[in-house]
Amino acid sequence: MPVPSSALEHAYARLAEVLPGLDITQPATAAALPRHGGWVTASALAEGGTGLDAFLAWDDAQVLRDYGRSARPDVVASFGLHRYAWPACLLITVPWFLLRRVPRFPVTHVSYDRTDPRAPLGRLAARPVSFACLPGDPAAGLPGARVVPDEEALRAEVRAAVAEHLEPVLGGFGPRMRRRGRALWGMATDEVVEGLWYVAHLFGDGEQERARHELELLLPGATKPYVGSAAFRELTGPDGESLPTRDRASCCMFYTVRPEDTCATCPRTCDADRLAKLLAA
Repeated sequence: MPVPSSALEHAYARLAEVLPGLDITQPATAAALPRHGGWVTASALAEGGTGLDAFLAWDDAQVLRDYGRSARPDVVASFGLHRYAWPACLLITVPWFLLRRVPRFPVTHVSYDRTDPRAPLGRLAARPVSFACLPGDPAAGLPGARVVPDEEALRAEVRAAVAEHLEPVLGGFGPRMRRRGRALWGMATDEVVEGLWYVAHLFGDGEQERARHELELLLPGATKPYVGSAAFRELTGPDGESLPTRDRASCCMFYTVRPEDTCATCPRTCDADRLAKLLAA
């Protein structure tokens, strides 16, 4: 039986409150996933054919428009993967973080549109096939629920659910990015960690610190296919203040477009530059 939208809607509504640029809907079971206009199905991205060509054409045009120069095709593909994987991971990690429920979304159950100016981070139409939850969860009796015994089992469900969705997508993007295996899963690891860490900051009330703790338990290292750990650490500011950062497992390649502008967690950014960026923020 289909998973009722009520199982996840509170998590997605809370996300919409703090991140209105991302729109998530759960289509009814009888409704087809959108695939026309600006929409592309995740399965089309995974196939790596004309659907992916059209998807990456948007990134190619955006780089030229915003930076006045073209990017290498592999860099364009890296940008495109990031812009899809970052919100796609939130489909899974936000219900886990807020509700302790972990939905499963095969690539055949998600469509994405980033052409609507009202949703600059994109629109996701996603229909879960099941969800995992803990004993005692009021949703445990809903259709599609699978009860797992404890928090570690639920973390294993998060890792499995993200891998189930992203593995075929990485297979579609990989040849365009000229990256394989470990390099692709390094990007996936970063999307999981940095997406939830960012939105938890928007949730407020110490939620970013809770997210850091949860992510360190989720990705302690040696959790294949993911690469490394959540990799958080502290830097010390000029007044002795502690400034949290992390070491990304991958590089988004933005430096090839604008060499002077790297992110604070980039493996190419030294600690002195990280401190300057964190203090400026």
